[in-house]
Amino acid sequence: MIIGVPKEIKNNENRVALTPAGVKELKLDKHTIYVQSTAGEGSGFTDTEYRKAGAKILKTIEEVYKKSEMIMKVKEPIKKEYKLIRKGQLVFTYFHFASHRPLTEAMIKSGATCLAYETVELPNRELPLLVPMSEVAGRMAIQEGAKYLEKPVKGRGVLLGGVPGVPPGKVLILGGGVVGTQAAKMAAGLGASVTILDISLPRLRKLNDILPANVTTLYSNTHNIETLIKDHDLIVGAVLIPGAKAPHLITRAMLKDMRAGTVLVDVAVDQGGCIETLRPTSHSKPVYVEEGVVHYGVPNMPGAVPWTATQALNNSTLPYAVKLADMGIKALETDPALAMGLNVHNYQLVHPIVQEVFKDLTARTAEFSLA
Repeated sequence: MIIGVPKEIKNNENRVALTPAGVKELKLDKHTIYVQSTAGEGSGFTDTEYRKAGAKILKTIEEVYKKSEMIMKVKEPIKKEYKLIRKGQLVFTYFHFASHRPLTEAMIKSGATCLAYETVELPNRELPLLVPMSEVAGRMAIQEGAKYLEKPVKGRGVLLGGVPGVPPGKVLILGGGVVGTQAAKMAAGLGASVTILDISLPRLRKLNDILPANVTTLYSNTHNIETLIKDHDLIVGAVLIPGAKAPHLITRAMLKDMRAGTVLVDVAVDQGGCIETLRPTSHSKPVYVEEGVVHYGVPNMPGAVPWTATQALNNSTLPYAVKLADMGIKALETDPALAMGLNVHNYQLVHPIVQEVFKDLTARTAEFSLA
């Protein structure tokens, strides 16, 4: 198969979908790999390294899309890429369709086959291609939150770990999945007082067993959230419903109960966010202040640590990429987990959760195929 790796063009996205090591693995099966020039520089990989691994370097993104049967990316295509994606092309990347209608419409109209990293799902409900970036984002949520708690950037001026004679900062984490667990570990490691909420009692029992003593587990409900937001310094949104929009656990009305300088970090922002007032921001302008509360909503947080994030992502995506390169779309017949990643195919929206979000698009399939 001919595989193309374009340079990511989303704001401050420095990751790349395939490392030179990944190229070498695909070359073992005699596949052709085109990499756009400088695509790996943000992650610390040079064109020379890609050439040595067996890739062919192309100058422009247009060439990569034109020559390739399968496109491997990190983030969803942005508007200027829509016209480059063609009928029958396989696109393997994070899409997060449920929170982005224009992207969903564009991919249906393209006639491409869209496999979304975030909905590849194992029988035990684990999301293997989301886990590595969730681990990075969960840890970064505390790193970024701690920074924006500083007074010069409008935070409360709280040091999360405190010092002798002064209590530590208080961190509230909404969701006890991969993101929430990693955030709790980081915050606890800094010495903060941490509370983590979830609606699953079995999950809370497990977290209670594995997390340090400065982490309190609590059942998630509106009463508890409304109570806790009043005196917590950093609040992390870590809610995920695979393929669907996240529910709003913190509403606009709740902001008035928070102290000025409280920091909100919503890791679920690329799925619509679990904080009503939090909108997508960027690494160049990561925060804004609303009602005295600092909002951080960068949807591609791991893009800030690409050397780590790219390798973590490639470790997980490569086995699936090899299957797709070897077998094409037939790989979905032999791998049920990979089949769950299929979101768009043959002008149709096919993932049931995304179909539920865009019922009208599902009903207009024939119209798209004639466009």
